[in-house]
Amino acid sequence: MDESSVRDQIRVVEDWPKVGVRFQDLSGVMAHPDAFRIVVDGLAAAAQRHLGDRGSAIQQVVGIEARGFPYGAALAHHLGAGFITARKPGKLPGPVHAQQYDLEYGTASLEMHQDAVGPGVCVVVVDDVLATGGTACAAVDLVRRCGAQVVAALFIMHISQLGGREALQSAQVPWTSLLTT
Repeated sequence: MDESSVRDQIRVVEDWPKVGVRFQDLSGVMAHPDAFRIVVDGLAAAAQRHLGDRGSAIQQVVGIEARGFPYGAALAHHLGAGFITARKPGKLPGPVHAQQYDLEYGTASLEMHQDAVGPGVCVVVVDDVLATGGTACAAVDLVRRCGAQVVAALFIMHISQLGGREALQSAQVPWTSLLTT
């Protein structure tokens, strides 16, 4: 992976969404065709490594709202898999599973349709940034509550000092990040 061409598209926004937070804005990666392609190819390679020799394929990709949507949808297309959304509260009709979690700057909640994915289905969870791990662990919990198997959680960037690695390890979730800061 050409890490520098991806890093060049990431903008750091100081004190957003609140004072003291250094927000990593990966929107530029999606806007730059070569960087976007590098990231999707890298995520696909990571998904295949995590799948290993299980004799199955990734059947569903779960994208976390909001930036996990474009990366996850592109990855699902690349893998020939389906795409499922993990949404903020009140965005999905019908029966949902809900999971509250902590962020580095507050609390939030994710929801997923109860019938979004079936038992035993091989799933990867995708988001742009791994920070505290709260959002990713909430999405993993939602997938597991549907009975599916989480093969891995995949990220473009990992902010190492915020504890996300430890949260995913505690939840026994294999994971990969293409970049670390």
